[in-house]
Amino acid sequence: MAQPTFLSSLRSRLRTAPPPAPHHRLQPSRGYHVELGAREKALLEEDVALKRFKSYKNSVKQVSKIGNVLTLAVVLACSYEVVVATSTKLGKSL
Repeated sequence: MAQPTFLSSLRSRLRTAPPPAPHHRLQPSRGYHVELGAREKALLEEDVALKRFKSYKNSVKQVSKIGNVLTLAVVLACSYEVVVATSTKLGKSL
């Protein structure tokens, strides 16, 4: 069975390729501490124009809790109405 030529050339290239140089010897694992420049400091400052788009996690959590309580109240009220309607029908039929 004949092999495709690209496989044989790929195998030969892989056999003759030198091993890659380890990168950890060329660069230290931790970078040197460098103070931020004026541009970086300006980019990290809080922007007043973007403040209105900021997400407020506490208020979102509070609204979510209120929604959960209201949903529970509606489910309980519906369940109560079903029980009352069922009991009045049973009471009249007896």
